[in-house]
Amino acid sequence: MSLPIQMRNIADRALVKDLERKLEEVEVLISESIANTDQLLDETSNHLVNAGGKRIRPVLTLLCSHLGDSENKDVLKAAAVIELTHLGTLYHDDVMDEADLRRGVPTAHAVWGNSVAILTGDVLFARASQVVSGLGERALRMQAEVFERLVLGQLHETVGHQEQDEMDFYVQVLKNKTGSLIALSAQLGSMLSGATDDYLEPLGEYGEAVGVAFQLMDDVIDINSDDDDSGKTPGTDLRAGVPTLPVILLRKKIDVKSIELVELISSGLDSDEDLAEAVNSLRRHEVMEETVLEAVAWAEKAKKALSPLPDGSVKKALEAFADAVVERKG
Repeated sequence: MSLPIQMRNIADRALVKDLERKLEEVEVLISESIANTDQLLDETSNHLVNAGGKRIRPVLTLLCSHLGDSENKDVLKAAAVIELTHLGTLYHDDVMDEADLRRGVPTAHAVWGNSVAILTGDVLFARASQVVSGLGERALRMQAEVFERLVLGQLHETVGHQEQDEMDFYVQVLKNKTGSLIALSAQLGSMLSGATDDYLEPLGEYGEAVGVAFQLMDDVIDINSDDDDSGKTPGTDLRAGVPTLPVILLRKKIDVKSIELVELISSGLDSDEDLAEAVNSLRRHEVMEETVLEAVAWAEKAKKALSPLPDGSVKKALEAFADAVVERKG
């Protein structure tokens, strides 16, 4: 399996070959971990696996294992745990967001209904827990803490901000919902390779910042992309009422056109015509560029967090990944 596009600019070709080889092994572990004797569950749990995906998180685990002994087989298991956990969140997210497409295919809830999709996500979380339980108490505790943060991120996104500043609240949601698992991806790779614990904090800061940048670009992609680019219908988050930075920034504007656009978005966008109008208007609005600039700022924060790491291929690759996150189109 080839590396995700965000990781293909690694200059060290030997490192690239090693990551690609081990990613193939991780794919096997993922398939083995979700194999089921129940025919329906086997079909539903393989639905998104077979649809592909970027595999960014397990690649980060493999990459950071090169800070120590990258041949430790526990690293491969950790990479599988990370992807299983991520897949579980996707099944649940799509139900809550009422999304129709994921990775270019119909979402599980669109095919089998909400209950089956939710239960499939639960099974994936259970399988991830089974695998991580064999990696030691520390890894198990770290995974459990991140799982709690994933739930809190989704919960707070659903309930919305109360007295806290909306921007600060949104960034914390992104750190929990997206950044925490990316941070764990890097940390487990480093820890299980036997690298010094001194790397865990900077890798955690890096992962959270990259996660924020990644999600902010998702906010942009949700508006700017076509179905073929992202595998999602443009404006999915708008219609579902999911908070995004362009809308948060839009609500701060006081000009007439911005106020009218906020009113249109707040109407629910039930018709395809209203959704298309909102998407097209947002595409032309200055808040899109403001969101991109904010994503770039978080990518820079991520790179600065890596200063305690030794210079070399791993650090360069992590820096390149942070840059690529804000350059992607889908």
